[in-house]
Amino acid sequence: MHKLGIVGAGAVAALHAQAIASLPNAQLTGCCDGGSGRAKALADQYGATAFADYEALIESPEVDVVLIATPSGLHLQPAILAAERGKPVLCEKPLEITTERIDQMVAAHERAGTSLGCIFNYRYDEVVGHIQQALSQQRLGKVTYAAVRVPWWRDAAYYAGSWKGTQALDGGGALMNQSIHMVDLLQHLMGPVQSLFAYTETLAHDIEVEDTAVVALRFANGALGQIYGSTAAFPGQPRQLDLTGTKGTIQQVEDSLSVWAFAEPFPEDESVRADFGQAGTSGAADPMAIQYANHARCIAEFLSALETGTPFSVDGKEARKSVKILEAVYQSQEEGRPIHL
Repeated sequence: MHKLGIVGAGAVAALHAQAIASLPNAQLTGCCDGGSGRAKALADQYGATAFADYEALIESPEVDVVLIATPSGLHLQPAILAAERGKPVLCEKPLEITTERIDQMVAAHERAGTSLGCIFNYRYDEVVGHIQQALSQQRLGKVTYAAVRVPWWRDAAYYAGSWKGTQALDGGGALMNQSIHMVDLLQHLMGPVQSLFAYTETLAHDIEVEDTAVVALRFANGALGQIYGSTAAFPGQPRQLDLTGTKGTIQQVEDSLSVWAFAEPFPEDESVRADFGQAGTSGAADPMAIQYANHARCIAEFLSALETGTPFSVDGKEARKSVKILEAVYQSQEEGRPIHL
């Protein structure tokens, strides 16, 4: 039984607690907050201990795996302390808000011989496995275009008095916070981005970072692509992935398939369409309108990797890739030129 402690006690931490409770080999044994008092309520709900701060949680023998669910710009310190205490870390996205800070986290865990992983729960949508298989079988032929869209809406109350929308703790806006899941999924499926040109603007909210972004991409495999991310698209629409090639097209909307079409059909195509024809819940207008199932799959894989000594699929170096892309996006906006990665 793995004893998990959550650094943070906000809405995402509550989602993690649900995910942990669903696993047969995991137990929530501790959580902490920054003084809000939410940790005690969460701890009482799950029979865990509320710690005064992350130092006390990480030092405790009640915790042997650390989950980090704090604001994005506060991941570094607890991740490094956990490494120094010999404890593995699974951290919410983004792993940190700059690659420089991520590199410090990775180095600390490499020195300690401990595991560092990141939660990119969209990778655990069951439909993604079918998409990966279709790509590996070259069912799209030569892939010519790949894009993600996250046309979401967040009102003024979402940002008011919050760390969200700040440069110091969010590190970016609609891209670094809301869209990074889809940026990760895009590079995961398509491979490295070779170059990009970006426009990012703050058009609808009184925040320090972007609420609208459009990015043109060229992938190393030759395909072209796009990223569109926004929190200024009322009333909010579902996230979407588009993959097109010379022999087929795949369009994923939320966790469903709206297009699954190939020049050379396979017998199982009809069952795939039937199984994944209905979209699930969406965070388009409500950031907590998501289920914990994918988080549970992610945590389960991380714990399995600890037990077996096998690599975790989204380790620190893998999680770094999406932040590297977004650093290039912000550089392109600032300098007004294409950036070659």
